[in-house]
Amino acid sequence: MLDGATTILNLNSFFECETGNYHTFCPISCVAWLYQKIEDSFFLVIGTKTCGYFLQNALGVMIFAEPRYAMAELEESDISAQLNDYKELKRLCLQIKQDRNPSVIVWIGTCTTEIIKMDLEGMAPRLETEIGIPIVVARANGLDYAFTQGEDTVLSAMALASLKKDVPFLVGNTGLTNNQLLLEKSTSSVNGTDGKELLKKSLVLFGSVPSTVTTQLTLELKKEGINVSGWLPSANYKDLPTFNKDTLVCGINPFLSRTATTLMRRSKCTLICAPFPIGPDGTRVWIEKICGAFGINPSLNPITGNTNLYDREQKIFNGLEDYLKLLRGKSVFFMGDNLLEISLARFLTRCGMIVYEIGIPYLDKRFQAAELALLEQTCKEMNVPMPRIVEKPDNYYQIQRIRELKPDLTITGMAHANPLEARGITTKWSVEFTFAQIHGFTNTREILELVTRPLRRNLMSNQSVNAIS
Repeated sequence: MLDGATTILNLNSFFECETGNYHTFCPISCVAWLYQKIEDSFFLVIGTKTCGYFLQNALGVMIFAEPRYAMAELEESDISAQLNDYKELKRLCLQIKQDRNPSVIVWIGTCTTEIIKMDLEGMAPRLETEIGIPIVVARANGLDYAFTQGEDTVLSAMALASLKKDVPFLVGNTGLTNNQLLLEKSTSSVNGTDGKELLKKSLVLFGSVPSTVTTQLTLELKKEGINVSGWLPSANYKDLPTFNKDTLVCGINPFLSRTATTLMRRSKCTLICAPFPIGPDGTRVWIEKICGAFGINPSLNPITGNTNLYDREQKIFNGLEDYLKLLRGKSVFFMGDNLLEISLARFLTRCGMIVYEIGIPYLDKRFQAAELALLEQTCKEMNVPMPRIVEKPDNYYQIQRIRELKPDLTITGMAHANPLEARGITTKWSVEFTFAQIHGFTNTREILELVTRPLRRNLMSNQSVNAIS
């Protein structure tokens, strides 16, 4: 397979960039899944009433349920600098310590804290010394491209705060470097590495997924003789993994480019550039890339002569025939919402669908280089054209293209779903893929259940109409 730089060069003819607005949730919505993932944390969102209303509606948790997050509401006196921000935040954090006693408090900045230049990073070190609890500052505001990048911001900020405290957990916050990207190393070149050097290497995976998914992916790698040293984030803040120059890191979600950047720049980790473990095809290649980085050949099935990973992938696809016969020959159009679009498009292409367009709010071509290469390879194997990839799409032009192409399914954000449905266009909410368990071999059926649901609904509706007539 081609390396990342060559892949980007070859695919440039398929990339377009428009000047549309960003239509997405606010990134502070990352609190919804991160406070559940990091079980000993407390998230304090510092914003206005609008932020509070959004969280209340998006998370759907009433205050009497005592969730591990809260709003520090900024009022006119705060915005006009008539009150002492430090004293107010100290009062709230002391109350949090008394009521919940978390291992870490995460301050989530918002658009308002950016506009009024609130010095959260300056206040946090002083306050955490006084109250005795680590405080992580993450500016997960509406200036990001997609709501899923809120998680990326929090993980980077959490790592950076730990680095400043001079604990083993390291990371930072800057751009990618060529010499630290582990791109498509061949098995022969890896096997030529000194064996003692490979033994020193440890593997850390980054990305927030449910504990069941972390267990599944950890076991899949263990079958190939690779032990996972830790996950970022971990279930407990105190159990965060250590990072150094001997640590190999690999992401499991395509919206974590900032976290990958910080891991390489500050802790000198090596990033394994691999597709993301979404769908059995992506999961197989993801594991193969990690094996290659450690100089390990994937285990073989003595009966078939194929790797066990390949046989596993084929077995899963064979068991999905009920879904695949509904998808083959159907077309899909991604309007762009959560940065999962390329991974999902690649998997749906493998399932027999034709992808007309992949709209995506923001594309880090280097972090997704392996995913783009696998998409190109999958299109060639399935004998379908490579889809257009449109960054920052303009919804007005997208709707015109949808009317011309007439896709069988349009995957879009919630804001556009009902207007499109009213115009006779079948839609699926992209946000559902964010909260569903879609990673690994075992969750493939979950993806196809979401994708085929509107198609099955249309099929049943047409059958009912035919029966009546």
